Amino acid sequence: MSTTTIPVTTPTGGYEVVVGRGLLPEIPQWVPERARRIVVIHQPSLRTVADQLRESLVASGREAFLAEVPDGEEAKTAQVAGFLWAVCGQAEISRTDLVIGLGGGAATDLAGFVAASWLRGIDVLQAPTTVAAMVDAAVGGKTGINTSEGKNLVGAFHPPIAVIADLDVLAGLGRNDVAAGLAEVVKAGFIEDTRILEVVEADPAAALDVTSEAFREIVERAIRVKARVVSADLREAGEREILNYGHTLGHAIERNERYQWRHGAAVAVGMMFAAELSHLAGKLPEEDVDRHRAILTALGLPTTYRDRQWPKLEDAMKRDKKTRAGLLRFVVLDRIGRTSRLEGPDPSLLLAAYAAVTADEEPR
Repeated sequence: MSTTTIPVTTPTGGYEVVVGRGLLPEIPQWVPERARRIVVIHQPSLRTVADQLRESLVASGREAFLAEVPDGEEAKTAQVAGFLWAVCGQAEISRTDLVIGLGGGAATDLAGFVAASWLRGIDVLQAPTTVAAMVDAAVGGKTGINTSEGKNLVGAFHPPIAVIADLDVLAGLGRNDVAAGLAEVVKAGFIEDTRILEVVEADPAAALDVTSEAFREIVERAIRVKARVVSADLREAGEREILNYGHTLGHAIERNERYQWRHGAAVAVGMMFAAELSHLAGKLPEEDVDRHRAILTALGLPTTYRDRQWPKLEDAMKRDKKTRAGLLRFVVLDRIGRTSRLEGPDPSLLLAAYAAVTADEEPR
């Protein structure tokens, strides 16, 4: 069994992201001996996988309890978190026990938050089952739930003890789900590792094939970017902000669409907006903006959004946790592979960038 281990350092030590195939049945080997009771938080579509994981945990001598939560962002609410706290209480989860997050980014965000808040912090092991969760949500220790005011406004920094990325579990994903996850992968390419972009450009079909070596290479490269940045800045005091490339408008689009858009699709439009903004601010060459559009289009990701939505999007962005002292902040590019910040840009610049990514068609 070929595995790749990518270390992430934290002020209290660190953890490993393990990438490979056939890893889920082996999860008990990453569970600390002290953990005797385990709550596995999973989504409905993963009921069979969760049952299999429970059986392997029981076979290793632990008690395991399954807790099913809704799909997508509907799981990331105070009500669902309250349900999981009740599960932890009924299962008598102690400070030495464990929560496992099995699912996409919403499930791993939620599992991390529940672990961070139960008994003021217990261990969490993340077992992401989507591309975006493997390269982004499950790595880095940012956990959270949503409120009516915005996405991820309530949460905690709570690094996992391990992230187990089993590429085999991606086989059942549809093409659109894989493409949405690759938005986070190419983000890593735009902000730092340009080899990712070269692999996608060379063969977009291979990049979309979860069984290919090209896919594994770009996933591992994206995780390495995330691991490096998180190791340097766990609590987003500085450098970690570059990981928000495309996310300021992306989060606003998600909220405007009542979270019916895939996260990666919204981020794709957000990156296109950020590229146009970078160009209009005199930073990014026009050919690099065109390269954004070509790469995202080759993966089947959207690059435009509906017109006449700017007032609602601007209001949502002002509520974003990245906004400081009432000023909008954007991660922009000086060139592909080198980021900078744009704080409080002129409103006319924002409107021009938005006009460059608007279209009349209905959202995807």
